[in-house]
Amino acid sequence: MLKPNRILRLKSRLLELKEPLVMGILNITPDSFHDGGKFLALDDAVNQAEKMLQEGADIIDVGGMSSRPGSAILEAEEEQIRILSVIEAIAHRFPEAIISVDTVYGSTAERAVEKGACMVNDISAGAIDSQMFASIAKLQVPYVLMHMKGLPQNMQHAPTYDDPVDEVIDFLQERLRKLRQLGVTDVLIDPGFGFGKSLADNFEIMNRLPEFQILDCPILLGISRKSMIYKMLDSDAANALNGTSALHMAALMKGAEILRVHDVREAVEVIQLHTALSNSKDS
Repeated sequence: MLKPNRILRLKSRLLELKEPLVMGILNITPDSFHDGGKFLALDDAVNQAEKMLQEGADIIDVGGMSSRPGSAILEAEEEQIRILSVIEAIAHRFPEAIISVDTVYGSTAERAVEKGACMVNDISAGAIDSQMFASIAKLQVPYVLMHMKGLPQNMQHAPTYDDPVDEVIDFLQERLRKLRQLGVTDVLIDPGFGFGKSLADNFEIMNRLPEFQILDCPILLGISRKSMIYKMLDSDAANALNGTSALHMAALMKGAEILRVHDVREAVEVIQLHTALSNSKDS
């Protein structure tokens, strides 16, 4: 069950987390691991946003930089060229849509919010751009704080932990403290599955997900079609949807509140079934 009165303050409205939400991934990139190159044209990107909204997405997460293992950090200017027109077009065509911007740059966050975004999703937890936290404090929009060990280009080079859960929680707690000091109130946490973690680390974090509730923030989960699924099944990203759905259900049962996904309809169905299970148990 979700905690009561969990509310995200968007620019001009409130979003209450009465039940788990779905964040649809919209990659405006040529090289993302699953859908790179599919939505580079503006019309294709807007049509994909429409499809995800029709399938039940609560949030559309627009990003212009691939963060797959081995990828390089994109310059802010190039990122903005890729995504700002897309955000503006989605906000114009679907004024009620909740748009998140997936970026590591404070300048991109600020310009994206000007164009219609009302949430920021940062894989680097403010580590790549030292101005990110100041930008979030200025914008006062919900901020996704994610753990990543290293950078995308080196994060999967034999990452090691004494205890992955304790280390990730300690990191998030320290960054969360800095945000609170700056007056940022609406923070979501993401353990960062696949970002500087081994397969064993990922599954231990998933199994111990309830421990992250000590941070008293909504938990966002990003595992859609990732290698922790397809490597375990000796498959690939294209054939990882069934495994993704299976782990989504497990994550919801352990307290995940937002699922960040490529496949919206299937994630919505998982949430519907999880809600039915939860209501049956509660009655």
